[in-house]
Amino acid sequence: MLIVATKFVDTNITLTFALVMASIEEEIKQQKKFANEYEKAIVNILFTSGWLYNANATLLKRYDITPEQYNVLRILRGASPSPLMLGDISSRMLDKASNATRLVEKLRLKTLVERELCPNNRRQVDIVITKKGLSLLAKIDKEENLRNNLLKNITKAEAAELNRLLDKARG
Repeated sequence: MLIVATKFVDTNITLTFALVMASIEEEIKQQKKFANEYEKAIVNILFTSGWLYNANATLLKRYDITPEQYNVLRILRGASPSPLMLGDISSRMLDKASNATRLVEKLRLKTLVERELCPNNRRQVDIVITKKGLSLLAKIDKEENLRNNLLKNITKAEAAELNRLLDKARG
């Protein structure tokens, strides 16, 4: 079953999400059964991760940032007003393979973050979020319901259980 939800955001942007209520086998058009429930769970998590990533990228596109840049901004906001070094940002990234140096530079060019030489160590570069960066995050936060709608087919209790199971799976 396919349900299409459209959210009119403004005169330039209309977001459409296809909420597919199909099994993972139907989604990936798999004709053979999975070897076991663990294999099915892994494929389902990977597929759902990609689905959520793409939906999130669509939401962030109207703000001219990528999900990875959004992640950096959220990390810096969480540390604010204290600065972070590049290594600290990298260690907190959702995608550990992301190039934090490149991401920070793109955000700096958009004046969403600043790089400052540490007064106590000239080799250390501190990175802080700017007021413009904080303002952008505040705008995005106001549309939190759009992101939450991605999981509207599960209850708050089911979301808590999903979080518990995912934490448990990572051991």
